[in-house]
Amino acid sequence: MIPSSPVLPDQASDVARSVDHLMLFALSGLVVFSTLIAVLVLVFMVKYRRTSANQVGIDIYETNPKSHILELVWSVIPLGLLLVLFGWGTKVFFEQNRPPAGAAQYWVTGRQWMWKIQHPDGRREINELHVPVGRAVQLKMISEDVIHDFFVPAFRIHVDVLPSRYTTYWFKANRTGTFHLFCGQYCGVEHSKMVGSIIVMEPRAYEAWLAGEKTGPSATGVASGEELFVSKSCNTCHRPDSSARAPVLNGLWGTQVSLNDGTKAVANDDYIRESILNPGAKVVQGYQPVMPTFRGQISEEELIQLVNHIKSLKGAPAEAGK
Repeated sequence: MIPSSPVLPDQASDVARSVDHLMLFALSGLVVFSTLIAVLVLVFMVKYRRTSANQVGIDIYETNPKSHILELVWSVIPLGLLLVLFGWGTKVFFEQNRPPAGAAQYWVTGRQWMWKIQHPDGRREINELHVPVGRAVQLKMISEDVIHDFFVPAFRIHVDVLPSRYTTYWFKANRTGTFHLFCGQYCGVEHSKMVGSIIVMEPRAYEAWLAGEKTGPSATGVASGEELFVSKSCNTCHRPDSSARAPVLNGLWGTQVSLNDGTKAVANDDYIRESILNPGAKVVQGYQPVMPTFRGQISEEELIQLVNHIKSLKGAPAEAGK
């Protein structure tokens, strides 16, 4: 266990220890080699200094035929250490970016200058995130305006949140408490105020907190995905019958669809979001690009509701690829 300090805060997530050990390995190598080089420079300055005005240097290979071996040594050792660092860093990177099966999905929307977070059951928070200890939490993040950065030092999370694209990250808190949440990317004049907290609770306390929170559109101000699907008239074209003018959405999520240009696409969160905002970009095979764009008409929070609603529609599509 590495003691907490301003440089290395509490290790409050499972991956934090791996990140710290990797960083300390890299830092130790930097200190050792920087010290070695500095000492050798000073030693050589004294030992091989010019003692007379007419003294000139000589070719090292003339006086020491084994110099090639020395060159190999000082090249191979750093190369080996860098390969170890690369392999170790790759392993930690994949650990951080591959959520485990069964991780609870939370939606995070960054905007100037706040964090808006939605729980798996639909309830929402602003600049706060309550999670249970010991449970894998998957974050699906996007920005409504500029680039932000979801930064939780205690969890070793430092990931950019981009406009127009979902970013996925995950963590598993290993201790209870309240931990700082920052925006780690300068995003405007009130960037320093874009802060929040992650409150890690015991599972029973978390369930009690959930039970005590108000839910529903009246409490959040954002309509549900089903309500938006009807209010935006999506149901007039996307009907589960053969006469529909648009693809059937039941059972669509996670499948592979064929497009008019001959390519294929996986119907994931990004695909559904793009189809809502830019429907002409990937037209499903057999259909015409008649769907209007909803860009500028719905917020990122409403997009999340629509995506979740479409994901919840069960059943098989009418035909493969449509």
